[in-house]
Amino acid sequence: MESRTSMLVFLLLVATTSFCFAVNVTYDGRALVIDGKRRVLVSGSIHYPRSSPEMWPDLIKKSKEGGLDIIETYVFWNLHERERGTYDFSGSANLPKFIKLVGEAGMYVHLRIGPYVCAEWNYGGFPLWLHARPAMEFRTDNEQFKAEVERFVAKIVQTLNGHKLFASQGGPIILAQIENEYGNVEKDYGPRAKTYIDWAAKMATSMDVKVPWVMCQQNNAPDPMINTCNGFYCDEFTPNTNKKPKIFTELWSGWFSSWGDPVPYRPAEDVAFSAARFYQLNGTLVNYYMYHGGTNFGHTSGGPFITTSYDYDAPIDEYGLLRQPKWGHLKDLHKAIKLSEAAMVATFGKTTSIGKNLEATVYETGSGLCAAFLANLDNQSDATVKFRGNSYDLPAWSVSILPDCKNVVYNTAKVNSIMTTTNFIRQPSINGTTATLSNWSWFKEPVGLSRNTSFMLYGLAEQINNTADRSDYLWYSYSTHLAPNDPMLKVGSHVKLHVDSRGHALYAFVNGKLVGSGKGRVSSNNFSIEVPVTFQPGNNTIDLLSMTVGLKNYGAFFDTAGAGINGAFLKSLALANGTKDLNNNFLQEWNYQIGVKGDEEDLSSGSSNLWVSKPVLPKNTVLTWYKTTFSAPPGNSPVAIDFTGMGKGEAWVNGDSIGRYWTSNVADSNASCVNSCDYRGQFGQGKCLKNCGKPTQQYYHVPHSWLDPTGNDLVVLEEIGGDPTKISIVTREIERICSVVSETHPLPLDMPTANHLTRKIKPTLTLECPSPKQVISEIHFVDFGTPLGTLAQENQDAVLKFQWRIWVTLVQMLQRV
Repeated sequence: MESRTSMLVFLLLVATTSFCFAVNVTYDGRALVIDGKRRVLVSGSIHYPRSSPEMWPDLIKKSKEGGLDIIETYVFWNLHERERGTYDFSGSANLPKFIKLVGEAGMYVHLRIGPYVCAEWNYGGFPLWLHARPAMEFRTDNEQFKAEVERFVAKIVQTLNGHKLFASQGGPIILAQIENEYGNVEKDYGPRAKTYIDWAAKMATSMDVKVPWVMCQQNNAPDPMINTCNGFYCDEFTPNTNKKPKIFTELWSGWFSSWGDPVPYRPAEDVAFSAARFYQLNGTLVNYYMYHGGTNFGHTSGGPFITTSYDYDAPIDEYGLLRQPKWGHLKDLHKAIKLSEAAMVATFGKTTSIGKNLEATVYETGSGLCAAFLANLDNQSDATVKFRGNSYDLPAWSVSILPDCKNVVYNTAKVNSIMTTTNFIRQPSINGTTATLSNWSWFKEPVGLSRNTSFMLYGLAEQINNTADRSDYLWYSYSTHLAPNDPMLKVGSHVKLHVDSRGHALYAFVNGKLVGSGKGRVSSNNFSIEVPVTFQPGNNTIDLLSMTVGLKNYGAFFDTAGAGINGAFLKSLALANGTKDLNNNFLQEWNYQIGVKGDEEDLSSGSSNLWVSKPVLPKNTVLTWYKTTFSAPPGNSPVAIDFTGMGKGEAWVNGDSIGRYWTSNVADSNASCVNSCDYRGQFGQGKCLKNCGKPTQQYYHVPHSWLDPTGNDLVVLEEIGGDPTKISIVTREIERICSVVSETHPLPLDMPTANHLTRKIKPTLTLECPSPKQVISEIHFVDFGTPLGTLAQENQDAVLKFQWRIWVTLVQMLQRV
């Protein structure tokens, strides 16, 4: 009986335990080799701190369903070690948990340790304390820098080793990266660059993680580092030796957005074209950067001027919803690639010209395996080609995939995935439940110095060296005493205040009154303002509030790029030389304050006793804190805040920063925005733009896990002046789904081998609701044949309406329940 009980316990453990087995990962000149088997792999970037931990499982699930084998992420040094020697792996910084979830989903991980990440992340991922270390020089053969880098990389490896997360331990990590795009800036660092990159490679391999290491954009990467490619297209890239596989570490699925600029996007057809061309020309691993972009919460956005949204036009949008048709179109591509995998890994492809701007690549073995890619590289003209005795139609700027060298199962220009329409719906909206903002209170931020931590320096100080990025704000305060007969007080003196700034924004006050403001742009941080001012007899104070909007993250010596006020002058005909320089480092005393009063009083938590609610809510006033409460919208739809009516500032929900907002920063209405962008031809970040004449970002993501059912605090620090009563809570909804199925719809791609491709199967299309709380309420068919199919039980009451036309279009209207 005891033996039988033990067996039952063992069987129960077998049924409930996820066993992990060590995996050997190597590479050769054709592909990564996992446990002795070459693989064609698909990867996507998801950065764990750009979403909440509660979102991770769903993002991973959707990635796997989209055909991904690998999830790639950077490791963010300034997230994990904000203070030297103190490490944080909790909450959204819980890297081990994120990796474990990927592994539990049956997927691999590519860990890009960096520790420089770029990533439009604040300061490129470096902590600010690193900049302050003695004799420090970033990203070069500097002993202090190398020692700190090695210490951090060792800490990450040690931590992940402790959780047994590398493939050799049975974990999901099969690739690691050291440094990042150093080849783009290497020449600027001179002869010490090569010795640094050699050191970085040797240091990384000494960690003995037993998985291959990569260096992206590093053509001189020393063995055994695999050099890889980043860009919109990498099909022409080749590794620096024939013993390394061809890997695309960053296929840019879109582009990031910057305050004051239109929002870029990239057509699904062109993303698919780039990936297919890479696989066609002997590529065996493509990583989409980004697959889910997410949100730059708090002060994590870099740039400067990178928006809080890091949506990136990725296949999974900022809110965790599928971006269709991009997600589905790439899913179909991945299925076609997997059908071709056996032939692809068995040999190198042979490419031949089959006409002007037309190419055929064939992977064929003596054992009968065969896969082919047919490409039309012309950006205007479609073509009909002959290949192995058969005729094929090739749209311009497209690649067709033939897993058996006969049947086309996929073409990059023919989108057969569903398309969705999304919208932000203002609350209250559902079942009478309200999310209305109520119970407003406020606090007026003092102008100038208001904290006992202020300090004095001669001349104008650089901002970042003083704030160490503890705050976006640095007050510069200058006082001058004018006698009653001072020339600048005479009528007609026409005094002007001229201020030069290295960014990123500035407000100027004289005697407590706002006299002017200015801002830089992503193309140039430097700007100047010159405004008329009026002084009074006696003491006068000039207060300049300088602001950063994310620290620089890219370029050679980006860590030395400063910020703050670097010039201040008074100009008047009444002055002897017409100008008084306020930046004399030996004579002019300036007083400084890091941060604002509300920081000291912890107003962002919502619990300070400084809040007032009477007599009248002030509107359109500078430097004003606002606080309100709201209920969470019902349901599971993603939640955002619409900052219409506001200017610039930062917002917190229940004490957590949702990031900077800058609704008043409107994109140029004369920019080249297009509603429908032609996917044909070379793509660049300025080719396809939207939001011209509108705020670069209007909606700001609030993760569900941050919200309570009722009594949520929203705290806003408004800098410019706005009307907080115009702020609203919204949900992001998928309202409509439609799809077009071509007459030559590809065969289903869920077949185990290419041998089944000759089966005669009618074109099929699956429509499903994105949420289990949604049902199909109506379906419209416009068809030249007879639509057939079934509805799931919960949708049996759907009304079917048939209208006969020459196109096939299916529209699914969703009804929230």
